[in-house]
Amino acid sequence: MAETDFDQLFPLGEPNDAFVQYFIGQSYLAPLTGGSVPVSNVSFEPGCRNNWHIHHGADGGGDQILLCTAGSGWYQAEGEEPVSMEPGTTIRVPAGIKHWHGAKADSWFSHIAFITPGEGVSNEWLEPVDDEQYNTLPTKGENV
Repeated sequence: MAETDFDQLFPLGEPNDAFVQYFIGQSYLAPLTGGSVPVSNVSFEPGCRNNWHIHHGADGGGDQILLCTAGSGWYQAEGEEPVSMEPGTTIRVPAGIKHWHGAKADSWFSHIAFITPGEGVSNEWLEPVDDEQYNTLPTKGENV
């Protein structure tokens, strides 16, 4: 576990080693429930973000739900402006939308994440978020 004073409601979890190739920086994963709708707490060290990716699914499946619980982060869908995520921010990412999410450069960030069940649910990992683009985003105390 990381040595941090990051205060959050849910466990930090273990280093997210199974998906390390799809993240810039260190993330942590704490599974909260299993079953047909697994729910996890995902935490990101400052500057950590996942690659662009797409969740696929049919018959209502494949939507990703993100519920920010601590810290400060970003969500961005391709072709749209980034959205600042603070505790209480909720994002629904419809299946088929290319997007990324992660911590701001100067803040830890945690969100609860789950995918709606349905037919053909899968995840397609794509290219990393460009450092040049990421580094132009405001930090915790700034606005887009």
